[in-house]
Amino acid sequence: MSSPDPKTTANSDSQSRINEAPPPSEELGDSSTVWKDPVESGSPMEEEPKQGGDAAEEEEEEEGECGFCLFMKGGGCKESFTAWEVCVEEAEKNKEDIVTKCMEITSTLKKCMDEHSDYYQPILAAEKAAEQQVKKELEAEKEKVDEDEAAAMKQAQG
Repeated sequence: MSSPDPKTTANSDSQSRINEAPPPSEELGDSSTVWKDPVESGSPMEEEPKQGGDAAEEEEEEEGECGFCLFMKGGGCKESFTAWEVCVEEAEKNKEDIVTKCMEITSTLKKCMDEHSDYYQPILAAEKAAEQQVKKELEAEKEKVDEDEAAAMKQAQG
């Protein structure tokens, strides 16, 4: 009796493995590994609520903070930023208007950031650029409305 050639058997085994789907641990697209932007998701934290409140959990929470939060707390406005975070969380929890509820705290934070502009310059610059972009878009929208109104009046008269 002849035994199968080990070279062809090994080759056919490896060929069939190539055609098989990778094991689940190697598959891509596992939604548990997809990062979610807190801004786009509408929630500052996607973590499940933690039970208890010991120091180890607080340390874990601090480690899991977003880069922006860590940056904000790394400068001279840590206390102002933390107060702002608390205000926003309370407003969200109570379904209150964040702008109205946190106006004073936001103003205090902005003043602090201006006082520490050397550290917070990247955030202040981004804020200024966003304001300029909004202003530009509003002006373009106003121009379009003015043109539409002028065209409507011309059509009504003629």
